Amino acid sequence: MSTSESNQNRRMYIVAPALALLLLMFSANTHAAEKLEGPKLGRPASPQEIAAWDMSVFPDGKGLPPGSGTAVEGKTVYDSQCASCHGPKGMGGSAEELAGGKHGLTEPDPDKTIGTYWPHATTIFDFVRRSMPLDKPASLSDNQVYAVTAYLLYLNGIIGEQMDMNATTLPQVRMPNREGFVWIDVPQDRK
Repeated sequence: MSTSESNQNRRMYIVAPALALLLLMFSANTHAAEKLEGPKLGRPASPQEIAAWDMSVFPDGKGLPPGSGTAVEGKTVYDSQCASCHGPKGMGGSAEELAGGKHGLTEPDPDKTIGTYWPHATTIFDFVRRSMPLDKPASLSDNQVYAVTAYLLYLNGIIGEQMDMNATTLPQVRMPNREGFVWIDVPQDRK
């Protein structure tokens, strides 16, 4: 091999890594720009869709919709929509038990039923409305959700069978475990 060929080979060894580095940098910049644009799947949610999903209910009742229901009405809805998973009278099935808890959270083998665990009745409404029934979430009407919530409160001995639950009465229900949670960064007047 001549000296000129040898020098040319050395230059190739120096140029090739530099060229590879430039190509890698260009490729990375191209991919970064693509990532900023997003995968181009779906479409932006409409204001109506966002409003339908924006259904948070707070402990003080803010966010509760119009409607009402009693435990008597709720039993019918529960039996047709909830009992297949949560069992008759909320005693448990393939899903958690909702009623019948005998042991508080500080006792051995505590029960986490609505009556022994949940701090706010409005949380029951919120959870049922957005998540139940499992195979058709958010398919119950607001009246049905109020009725199921009333039935669950009744099964736990918290309200009477004929008490009407609505946006005014539900936040006033005092849950047995209301003081069982430690609040962090919440002003005392917001509990």
